[in-house]
Amino acid sequence: MKKSNMTATEDRRRFFRINDEVNLSYKIVDEQKIYAASQVTDDLLSNCSLVTALDVLDQESRLIMHRIEKIEPEIAEYLKMLDTKISLLVQAILQQGNDISDSNMRNANISASGIAFECEGTVKEGAFVEINLLLTSCLAMIVIYGKVIYCNENTESENSKSYQVGVDYINLKEQDREVLIKHVVKRQMQQIRDQKTS
Repeated sequence: MKKSNMTATEDRRRFFRINDEVNLSYKIVDEQKIYAASQVTDDLLSNCSLVTALDVLDQESRLIMHRIEKIEPEIAEYLKMLDTKISLLVQAILQQGNDISDSNMRNANISASGIAFECEGTVKEGAFVEINLLLTSCLAMIVIYGKVIYCNENTESENSKSYQVGVDYINLKEQDREVLIKHVVKRQMQQIRDQKTS
């Protein structure tokens, strides 16, 4: 009974949040596009980002690699080199195929259930958005759809991005949610280490 009465705010508290500087671009989209894009298919790449799809395959291949290492260590070494080459190609594709520039760097508060980020102008509350988010910790470009829950003037901002927009994710794919959680945990650990060294 209590679970059904849980508010969206309480639900969001289940996930860790992190303040981070990320490469983020967004655009207003039609609600129909969001639900069309969230349809699950048998095609792994249609269901999540390229890096996420590769991460899923990587997890599956680790067990096989462990067996190969025991029987044929040289072949295992060669396969690891091929894996490194693929990772480099993915990074190059992400950098060429997406709008990655310094102008898209924004301060954001990220969790696995929603995001708040700085932007230049107002965005209407209730609008649907498509967000392209580059996570530097794993070089994953994730396409996220969401609904704007607030847009406030950012009085503390000293740059051109003088508004703060809060977005709740809509139909976020589980594989992409896992990548977001990993990013948040990695950044939290890094920030803790930075605080200790300073």
